[in-house]
Amino acid sequence: MEVHTGKPKSPDTKPVTKPKPHVADALQTLPMPEVEKQLGWSSDGLSQTEAAKRLTQYGANELVEKKTNPLLRFLSYFWGPIPWMIEAAVLLSAVARHWPDFGIILVLLLANAIVGFWEEHQAGNAIAALKATLAIKARVKRDGKWTTPASRDLVPGDFIRLRMGDIVPADARLLDGDAVEVDQSTLTGESLPATRKSGEAVFSGSIVRQGEIDALVYATGAKTYFGKTAELVQGTETPSHFQRAVLKIGNYLIVLAVLLVAGIIAVAIFRGDPLLTTLQFALVLTVAAIPVAMPTVLSVTMAVGARLLAKKKAIVTRLVAIEELAGVDVLCADKTGTLTQNKLTLGAPFGVDNMSADQVVLAAALASRADDNDTIDLAVLGGLKDKNAIEGYQIVHFQPFDPVHKRTEAAVKGPDGKTFKVTKGAPQVILALSANVAEVTPAVDKAVNDFAARGFRALGVARAEGDGKWAFLGVLPLFDPPRDDAASTIATAQQMGVKVKMVTGDALAIAQETAKKLGMGANILDARTLGDEQHQETAQVSESIEKADGFAQVFPEHKFRIIDALQKRGHIVGMTGDGVNDAPALKKADCGIAVSSATDAARAAAAIVLTTPGLSVIIDAIKESRKIFQRMNSYAMYRIAETLRVLMFMTLSILVFNFYPLTAVMIVMLALLNDGAILSIAYDNVHYKDQPEAWNMRLVLGISTVLGVFGVAAAFGLFYLGERVFHLDRPHIQTLMYLKLSVAGHLTIFLTRTRGPFWSIRPAKVLLLAVMGTQLLATLIAVYGVFMTPIGWSWALFVWGYALAWFLVNDRVKLLAYRILDPVKGARTAGIKAGAQPQTDTQAKPDPKPSPQPAGNVTSEPEANTPTSSAPTPQLVKRVHQFYEALGREDVQAVQDWDAAAQKPSKEDPRK
Repeated sequence: MEVHTGKPKSPDTKPVTKPKPHVADALQTLPMPEVEKQLGWSSDGLSQTEAAKRLTQYGANELVEKKTNPLLRFLSYFWGPIPWMIEAAVLLSAVARHWPDFGIILVLLLANAIVGFWEEHQAGNAIAALKATLAIKARVKRDGKWTTPASRDLVPGDFIRLRMGDIVPADARLLDGDAVEVDQSTLTGESLPATRKSGEAVFSGSIVRQGEIDALVYATGAKTYFGKTAELVQGTETPSHFQRAVLKIGNYLIVLAVLLVAGIIAVAIFRGDPLLTTLQFALVLTVAAIPVAMPTVLSVTMAVGARLLAKKKAIVTRLVAIEELAGVDVLCADKTGTLTQNKLTLGAPFGVDNMSADQVVLAAALASRADDNDTIDLAVLGGLKDKNAIEGYQIVHFQPFDPVHKRTEAAVKGPDGKTFKVTKGAPQVILALSANVAEVTPAVDKAVNDFAARGFRALGVARAEGDGKWAFLGVLPLFDPPRDDAASTIATAQQMGVKVKMVTGDALAIAQETAKKLGMGANILDARTLGDEQHQETAQVSESIEKADGFAQVFPEHKFRIIDALQKRGHIVGMTGDGVNDAPALKKADCGIAVSSATDAARAAAAIVLTTPGLSVIIDAIKESRKIFQRMNSYAMYRIAETLRVLMFMTLSILVFNFYPLTAVMIVMLALLNDGAILSIAYDNVHYKDQPEAWNMRLVLGISTVLGVFGVAAAFGLFYLGERVFHLDRPHIQTLMYLKLSVAGHLTIFLTRTRGPFWSIRPAKVLLLAVMGTQLLATLIAVYGVFMTPIGWSWALFVWGYALAWFLVNDRVKLLAYRILDPVKGARTAGIKAGAQPQTDTQAKPDPKPSPQPAGNVTSEPEANTPTSSAPTPQLVKRVHQFYEALGREDVQAVQDWDAAAQKPSKEDPRK
């Protein structure tokens, strides 16, 4: 079978005149013969040698990204409100000649810049590497053979083929063929696709909406229309719901810090304290209270999640998609390729008027093209008994499938020299074309319904002699079996609170049969009942969309309306798609997901691109997003609680006792060690919920406030013991308070990371090591007096015992706070599964018969090593231990419930 396109020219008969870069604009309007002459066009395309020469001459077909100088990017971390505060503190320390303060604060400034720069660099490299796997491919003819190199390798003079759904890879002039519809909205602002005919230009970045045609590249890279106007189409990333919530928390902490520090400054001025020292201390306290690490923690957590999803064959093109996935409660999934294998096989055909099965298959095969690699075309061609049956036929013209007309068509010249036309497509469409529709409709409808009842898709076939009328020939049944893992994956999604709705263009009977096999429910809605798309859905239609298990006979415009209706009903919607007409719906969805076989246009519109077929990858992505949500929720509560603890304790100490319980250097070291270790929360083990996640700011602020207030009480308790009971001097008390705030601060993360008792989820090794490492360093600093008065090991152990005792108390208080603030879910949260990082030990199981013994063991070491001067400590620890034991009994069953819930779906548990 031979296909004729374009005007063949021999490169050997005419010399190649290579265009100069500055004549690209002229090539857009010159007559096609002149353009072909200048570019040296041939029906065999350029040779690989010639293409390599031109690639060297014109450069890669890509826009040169303006990369910021690494040094300038690093210096940018010294510019902004937070760096300005730190720099002001450095200058004030130098003016006051407080050189230890100067050195430590300078270290903090450099450490924040280095950590932020490095983590941003690593995250940027990871995302760039993932996106590189999505590079657009182009269909190019080189040395007479069609190849698919990366579009960056295109050069002027290349012979390319454009198909529906393709993003035009370079500026090109269209060769002979049917007109195509091109969406140029991103370039020109036109809302409707433009019709482009042979000889006209199409621009890089536009999308082929309908049709198929060959083209001749005349401009690449920066010389394209898109390259010249790139700065006009640069978009900005819209913050997600998740990011906005985190930023609100950050702003709240900043405002709180500024107000309290302003109060400290006002009182200090009133008392006549040295203004320079007061300003320096106020700046340092503000820096310590402001969540400097929050942006870095957010970016690191997102980048870690993106890398994990990439290992599971899901590439995140926008990091906010991971956040939005956590809240998805409805997933609209394409049937073909997502719920089914997308491996079509041809069944026994049905012919009308005694038409033989071979004749029906031959006509359908002539209306197919193997070059397009379309699954339906390949299945039809594979159904030919004699693979050489179509060799004697010549395809004069071929019209590819598009979702509007729902059929393919070919003009054919037979071995006898006679011409005829063949077409294949949706049975109802082919019937509408046919002159014998009245005679064959009853038999065709019966055949289609019989096939549908067995789960077969039906394909109508017709033929027309010369320019005569179409005659319906028969029906081809195509079977696409469900994926082996589809049923279990859908069941898992339902357990996770995600409703999966099937979306298919197939007939209602086929959709119902597939849904039955997958256990999805039989309430399949015929999309044709949605009414006129020009009018908004009525409340009744919207309710039917919400209650439906799936949708059949779906056209692309229906998908957009379905998503819109669900969103208006308060749902967070995820949607899968593969075609160019799916792009609007993919953008409309809260999380658009392009499946593995998606067109370039669908990939460009989606937030997540799958590189392997099936639905299970999406479920993995939802699980991962919920884990990330839990990590960020834990961090938010930790950060709020710690800010309240430090700020309130410092403010009350200064205002009430006129005593600075920490020096500026201590505050800086406290912030430095805490921010450094908290980055490891991105790798922590967490439990994800069996329901979509949403920010509960009342709960977050409530738990944080309770922990913060009890932390202040614990700090004043130690202050009282040091001053009134043990009669220590102020420098020793300051060191005690520094160590206490450092130890208790990092222990708080072990409280906020679990909803149940602190032992209910084993922390990741990297988090445990990071916290223990920083606290060992903080202890050594206090013991040996680095930039502070040394307290020795005995007092250090006393502080550790005191902090651990309050940690156990706070754990009980946290559980009580959850019962009060969130009584519906309570401590016995049965619907939670364990989810952990693969590189860490996730066997977070409590003892089947738990007892408070671990808590006792934790506190016994400092008790045994505490000197006689710390005599109150054993009694205090013993009382707290008894109190903890009394409260803990009722939570033992809750821990067992958690573990049982985690173990229940054993096939889903990664620890099994």
